[in-house]
Amino acid sequence: MFESFRHGTSEPLNRPDYHAEFRRVQESGIRFLNKLERGQHFKERGFASWEAFAAGEWEKALSLVEEKRDTYTRQFRKAAELGILGRRLRVVEFPVTPYVQWEFFVLKLRVELGDNIRVMDARKISDIEQEHPVPEVVILGDEMMFEVVYDSDGNAAGANQFTDRSLIRETSAGFDELYDRAEDFFAFFEREIAPLPPPPPGG
Repeated sequence: MFESFRHGTSEPLNRPDYHAEFRRVQESGIRFLNKLERGQHFKERGFASWEAFAAGEWEKALSLVEEKRDTYTRQFRKAAELGILGRRLRVVEFPVTPYVQWEFFVLKLRVELGDNIRVMDARKISDIEQEHPVPEVVILGDEMMFEVVYDSDGNAAGANQFTDRSLIRETSAGFDELYDRAEDFFAFFEREIAPLPPPPPGG
Protein backbone atom coordinates (compact mmCIF):
# COMPACT_ATOMS: atom_id res chain seq x y z
CA MET A 1 0.00 0.00 0.00
CA PHE A 2 1.33 3.42 -1.06
CA GLU A 3 4.41 1.58 -2.41
CA SER A 4 4.83 3.92 -5.37
CA PHE A 5 4.12 7.14 -3.53
CA ARG A 6 7.68 7.80 -2.34
CA HIS A 7 8.99 7.42 -5.88
CA GLY A 8 6.40 9.65 -7.52
CA THR A 9 7.37 12.80 -9.38
CA SER A 10 6.03 16.01 -7.90
CA GLU A 11 6.32 19.76 -8.18
CA PRO A 12 6.88 21.75 -4.97
CA LEU A 13 4.43 24.60 -4.39
CA ASN A 14 4.60 27.33 -1.80
CA ARG A 15 1.56 27.86 0.38
CA PRO A 16 -0.22 30.53 -1.75
CA ASP A 17 0.32 28.54 -4.95
CA TYR A 18 -0.91 25.36 -3.27
CA HIS A 19 -4.09 27.08 -2.12
CA ALA A 20 -4.66 28.56 -5.58
CA GLU A 21 -4.19 25.19 -7.31
CA PHE A 22 -6.38 23.49 -4.72
CA ARG A 23 -9.25 25.92 -5.37
CA ARG A 24 -8.85 25.66 -9.14
CA VAL A 25 -9.01 21.86 -9.18
CA GLN A 26 -11.76 21.76 -6.56
CA GLU A 27 -13.98 23.78 -8.89
CA SER A 28 -13.03 21.87 -12.06
CA GLY A 29 -15.69 19.15 -11.83
CA ILE A 30 -14.05 16.56 -9.55
CA ARG A 31 -16.38 14.20 -7.72
CA PHE A 32 -14.45 13.39 -4.54
CA LEU A 33 -11.86 14.84 -2.20
CA ASN A 34 -10.00 12.56 0.20
CA LYS A 35 -7.66 13.72 2.94
CA LEU A 36 -5.29 11.47 4.86
CA GLU A 37 -3.92 13.20 7.96
CA ARG A 38 -0.99 11.50 9.69
CA GLY A 39 1.02 14.08 11.69
CA GLN A 40 0.55 14.35 15.43
CA HIS A 41 2.01 17.83 16.06
CA PHE A 42 0.97 20.89 14.06
CA LYS A 43 0.62 24.61 14.57
CA GLU A 44 -2.38 26.56 13.32
CA ARG A 45 -1.43 30.16 13.83
CA GLY A 46 -4.28 32.59 13.34
CA PHE A 47 -6.91 30.07 14.46
CA ALA A 48 -8.19 31.61 17.70
CA SER A 49 -8.98 28.25 19.28
CA TRP A 50 -5.50 26.91 18.54
CA GLU A 51 -3.89 30.10 19.86
CA ALA A 52 -5.78 29.67 23.14
CA PHE A 53 -4.79 25.99 23.26
CA ALA A 54 -1.14 26.91 22.68
CA ALA A 55 -1.38 29.46 25.49
CA GLY A 56 -2.64 26.80 27.90
CA GLU A 57 -6.21 28.13 28.00
CA TRP A 58 -8.01 24.85 27.44
CA GLU A 59 -11.59 25.83 28.25
CA LYS A 60 -11.28 28.98 26.16
CA ALA A 61 -9.83 26.96 23.30
CA LEU A 62 -12.82 24.62 23.33
CA SER A 63 -15.32 27.47 23.45
CA LEU A 64 -13.62 29.19 20.50
CA VAL A 65 -14.01 26.13 18.28
CA GLU A 66 -17.61 27.25 17.76
CA GLU A 67 -16.38 30.31 15.87
CA LYS A 68 -15.66 28.00 12.93
CA ARG A 69 -19.28 26.84 12.57
CA ASP A 70 -20.25 29.33 9.85
CA THR A 71 -16.98 28.82 7.96
CA TYR A 72 -17.35 25.04 7.92
CA THR A 73 -21.03 25.28 7.03
CA ARG A 74 -20.13 27.36 3.97
CA GLN A 75 -17.39 24.89 3.00
CA PHE A 76 -19.76 21.93 3.12
CA ARG A 77 -22.47 23.84 1.26
CA LYS A 78 -20.02 24.70 -1.49
CA ALA A 79 -18.84 21.09 -1.74
CA ALA A 80 -22.45 19.94 -2.03
CA GLU A 81 -23.13 22.50 -4.76
CA LEU A 82 -20.08 21.25 -6.65
CA GLY A 83 -21.14 17.63 -6.18
CA ILE A 84 -17.98 16.69 -4.25
CA LEU A 85 -17.96 13.89 -1.70
CA GLY A 86 -15.36 14.74 0.95
CA ARG A 87 -13.80 12.16 3.26
CA ARG A 88 -11.04 12.45 5.85
CA LEU A 89 -9.05 9.72 7.57
CA ARG A 90 -7.30 10.77 10.79
CA VAL A 91 -4.47 8.49 11.97
CA VAL A 92 -3.87 8.72 15.73
CA GLU A 93 -0.86 7.59 17.72
CA PHE A 94 -0.96 6.66 21.41
CA PRO A 95 -0.61 8.26 23.82
CA VAL A 96 -2.71 10.95 22.17
CA THR A 97 -0.72 14.15 21.74
CA PRO A 98 -2.11 17.42 23.11
CA TYR A 99 -2.48 18.75 19.57
CA VAL A 100 -4.56 15.75 18.46
CA GLN A 101 -6.65 15.99 21.63
CA TRP A 102 -7.46 19.62 20.76
CA GLU A 103 -7.94 18.88 17.06
CA PHE A 104 -10.57 16.26 17.78
CA PHE A 105 -12.88 18.91 19.20
CA VAL A 106 -12.52 20.82 15.93
CA LEU A 107 -13.15 17.63 13.95
CA LYS A 108 -16.17 16.90 16.14
CA LEU A 109 -17.77 20.14 14.99
CA ARG A 110 -17.00 19.27 11.39
CA VAL A 111 -18.61 15.83 11.75
CA GLU A 112 -21.68 17.35 13.41
CA LEU A 113 -22.02 19.57 10.34
CA GLY A 114 -21.80 16.66 7.93
CA ASP A 115 -18.11 15.92 7.34
CA ASN A 116 -17.20 12.27 6.74
CA ILE A 117 -14.32 11.57 9.11
CA ARG A 118 -13.10 8.20 10.31
CA VAL A 119 -10.21 7.36 12.66
CA MET A 120 -7.36 4.86 12.37
CA ASP A 121 -5.33 3.75 15.39
CA ALA A 122 -1.71 3.93 14.17
CA ARG A 123 -0.97 0.64 15.94
CA LYS A 124 -3.30 -1.10 13.50
CA ILE A 125 -1.24 -0.06 10.48
CA SER A 126 2.23 -0.71 11.90
CA ASP A 127 2.75 -3.37 9.24
CA ILE A 128 2.14 -0.78 6.52
CA GLU A 129 4.40 1.78 8.18
CA GLN A 130 7.49 -0.36 8.71
CA GLU A 131 9.57 1.81 6.37
CA HIS A 132 7.54 5.03 6.03
CA PRO A 133 4.44 6.49 7.63
CA VAL A 134 1.41 6.69 5.38
CA PRO A 135 1.51 9.95 3.41
CA GLU A 136 0.02 13.26 4.49
CA VAL A 137 -2.00 13.67 1.34
CA VAL A 138 -5.01 15.39 -0.21
CA ILE A 139 -6.51 13.67 -3.28
CA LEU A 140 -8.75 15.73 -5.56
CA GLY A 141 -10.60 13.28 -7.76
CA ASP A 142 -8.51 11.60 -10.44
CA GLU A 143 -6.95 14.93 -11.43
CA MET A 144 -4.56 16.03 -8.73
CA MET A 145 -2.92 15.01 -5.49
CA PHE A 146 -1.03 17.07 -2.95
CA GLU A 147 1.39 15.95 -0.27
CA VAL A 148 1.05 18.63 2.36
CA VAL A 149 4.42 19.94 3.56
CA TYR A 150 5.22 21.40 6.97
CA ASP A 151 8.29 23.17 8.27
CA SER A 152 10.36 21.85 11.18
CA ASP A 153 8.17 23.76 13.63
CA GLY A 154 4.90 22.23 12.41
CA ASN A 155 3.66 25.17 10.36
CA ALA A 156 2.01 24.57 6.98
CA ALA A 157 4.55 25.49 4.29
CA GLY A 158 2.97 24.36 1.01
CA ALA A 159 2.65 21.08 -0.85
CA ASN A 160 4.15 18.72 -3.38
CA GLN A 161 1.84 18.48 -6.39
CA PHE A 162 1.32 15.16 -8.20
CA THR A 163 -0.45 14.77 -11.56
CA ASP A 164 0.43 11.17 -12.49
CA ARG A 165 -3.00 9.58 -12.73
CA SER A 166 -1.78 6.04 -12.14
CA LEU A 167 -0.10 7.16 -8.92
CA ILE A 168 -3.21 9.07 -7.90
CA ARG A 169 -5.38 5.98 -8.50
CA GLU A 170 -3.00 3.79 -6.50
CA THR A 171 -2.94 6.24 -3.59
CA SER A 172 -6.74 6.57 -3.75
CA ALA A 173 -7.05 2.79 -3.54
CA GLY A 174 -4.87 2.79 -0.43
CA PHE A 175 -6.96 5.53 1.11
CA ASP A 176 -10.17 3.66 0.35
CA GLU A 177 -8.87 0.48 1.97
CA LEU A 178 -7.79 2.26 5.16
CA TYR A 179 -10.97 4.34 5.31
CA ASP A 180 -13.08 1.17 5.12
CA ARG A 181 -11.06 -0.36 7.97
CA ALA A 182 -11.16 2.77 10.14
CA GLU A 183 -13.40 3.47 13.12
CA ASP A 184 -16.46 5.68 13.42
CA PHE A 185 -15.46 9.15 14.58
CA PHE A 186 -17.86 9.47 17.50
CA ALA A 187 -17.13 5.98 18.84
CA PHE A 188 -13.43 6.82 18.93
CA PHE A 189 -14.01 10.30 20.34
CA GLU A 190 -16.18 9.13 23.22
CA ARG A 191 -13.82 6.30 24.16
CA GLU A 192 -10.38 7.87 23.67
CA ILE A 193 -10.73 11.67 23.65
CA ALA A 194 -13.65 12.76 25.81
CA PRO A 195 -12.30 11.13 29.03
CA LEU A 196 -8.88 12.79 28.78
CA PRO A 197 -8.00 15.54 31.28
CA PRO A 198 -6.99 18.93 29.85
CA PRO A 199 -3.47 18.77 28.42
CA PRO A 200 -0.71 20.56 30.31
CA PRO A 201 -0.02 24.20 29.33
CA GLY A 202 2.43 24.41 26.49
CA GLY A 203 1.54 20.88 25.38
